[in-house]
Amino acid sequence: MPLVPPPFDAELAATLKSYPGVVTPGFRPADIPGARRGAAVGELFDVTLGGLFEAEDRTVPGPEGSPGLPLLVCRPKSAPGSARLPVIYHAHGGGLVAGTNRAGVAEPLSWARELDAVVVSVDYRLAPEHPHPAPVEDVYAGLLWAAEHSREIGGDPDRIVVTGSSAGGGLTAAATLLGRDRRGPRALGQLLMSPMLDDRNDTVSSRQMAGVGVWDRSANETGWTALLGDRRGGPGVSPYAAPARATDLSGLPPAFLDVGSAETFRDEVVGYASRVWQAGGVAELHVWPGGCHGFDALAPDAALSRTARAARVQWLRRLLAG
Repeated sequence: MPLVPPPFDAELAATLKSYPGVVTPGFRPADIPGARRGAAVGELFDVTLGGLFEAEDRTVPGPEGSPGLPLLVCRPKSAPGSARLPVIYHAHGGGLVAGTNRAGVAEPLSWARELDAVVVSVDYRLAPEHPHPAPVEDVYAGLLWAAEHSREIGGDPDRIVVTGSSAGGGLTAAATLLGRDRRGPRALGQLLMSPMLDDRNDTVSSRQMAGVGVWDRSANETGWTALLGDRRGGPGVSPYAAPARATDLSGLPPAFLDVGSAETFRDEVVGYASRVWQAGGVAELHVWPGGCHGFDALAPDAALSRTARAARVQWLRRLLAG
């Protein structure tokens, strides 16, 4: 019996019809330059939010033997100089092949505005020019810097929340595993939005959504192959490349995970949350009915998008209050 994809939320289905270029089942390596140009257009916005934040581009030490690592640091202007604010450490999406530290940072900045926090967003190196482990090592190096220099930027080293969407969510999860295993900084929590976790690309949801929606199975194959080459889907792939490969999910910070019911990543995200619980950890999981990949960015005014964004802020508020 053929796999039937779940229906899209009605508002999202209407939005998808108006964005035919976004629904591109045939994303191939040759499409990567175009994806990068498209991402760059979407990054042209005011990261000070009209002067509410002081924004600074910094270059900090990257992994050993690697170039300097660009970070975007945004601090609320209203915060007293002596304040020690929560730090939201952000890794952008882009399928592992596109984006900069300004991609997707609008939502973390909105959280920071509401919760009075500092945002640090990392510009990690992209595949295929920089395959694994370059991207995750960059994300981890940026996290180390944020922890070690948090007081310098007005942050609290004991209240760092790591976050990312899509590829950035997967890299955030992987950097959190690295932090545990290297006895590095422990984040207060990890907020993973539709994270890209599993290079094997063989779940029911990946097959259901083949040729359907945003970032389908073939696009996923392109992204993972850019990172891993011919190792993709084979034995021995590191959990620091694909966190779904981890056999031990114990000892991790509390996690918030969300995903749409009508997207490729649904089953790997649900499976990851389940294994956190099985390992005795804390996770909050939301599967948004009818949500496609990145639905809240595509249709920010849709009721489902507003609900999803509110749930993330509520989780952050509870985490920081604890």
